[in-house]
Amino acid sequence: MAVTEESLPALDSAYPLLDAQCASYRNQGHICLRRVCSPAEIAAYGGLISDAVDARVANIAPMAERDTYGKAFLQIMNLWREDASIARFVLARRFAKIAAELMGVGGVRLYHDQALYKEAGGGFTPWHQDQHYWPLATDHTITMWMPLVNVSEAMGTMNFASGSHKLGYLGDMPISDASESAWDALVAERGFEKVNHGSMRAGDATFHSGWTLHGAPGNQSQQRRDVMTIIYFADGTKVAPADNANRKADLDAWIPGGVPGELAASELNPLLYP
Repeated sequence: MAVTEESLPALDSAYPLLDAQCASYRNQGHICLRRVCSPAEIAAYGGLISDAVDARVANIAPMAERDTYGKAFLQIMNLWREDASIARFVLARRFAKIAAELMGVGGVRLYHDQALYKEAGGGFTPWHQDQHYWPLATDHTITMWMPLVNVSEAMGTMNFASGSHKLGYLGDMPISDASESAWDALVAERGFEKVNHGSMRAGDATFHSGWTLHGAPGNQSQQRRDVMTIIYFADGTKVAPADNANRKADLDAWIPGGVPGELAASELNPLLYP
């Protein structure tokens, strides 16, 4: 039977969080939550997302012809705008409520979604800060990173530098070999604990701050690492100056018409919770 929007799980029910989990997230800058989606829910959506990714990467260059960033993962953004069924997943109240509660804010808006598929034999993801790219004047940003298949640490689950989010913006350093070298040295110098949450089941999820230094090893397995991410920011956030080339590109792409000092609330940034 063909999948229809109406037949897909709603993903509106709450995922209960403990005060201790919220406190841990705010202190460490990351957390792993188990079974955010049930096996049935992830089975319903995972294939739809992967089919959409496959259709968009059919003509990608061979691995040997790509740079470090290109080898790290296949990257497809804002699938919610192209597929109404995937939009039910991306706009899910359950995920948005978790994001708001972890950050301790009253509401969250969508920044964008991003499928990150690390191919078998795919390269490492260099240390970086996500919010280097985001023209958002807030510390309240967060990314949900959810595998759509069971993943082992050998497949490239995330490494986090615990507490590094407390440093805030570390400068104009896009994800690259240079960021790997610079931030690895900083992590060692500051003594931040490197944490990998290990193997994850499909439907588990990590959440991390936009300022948290993180990366991932290469995929040493023979299976692709299929991951869907969703980025949120606190409702009421204002647009920050686009003070590097990547923030300028992001402003045009993800907050169209946004003006520094005004609210970040374009048609691409719907209020998802409350």
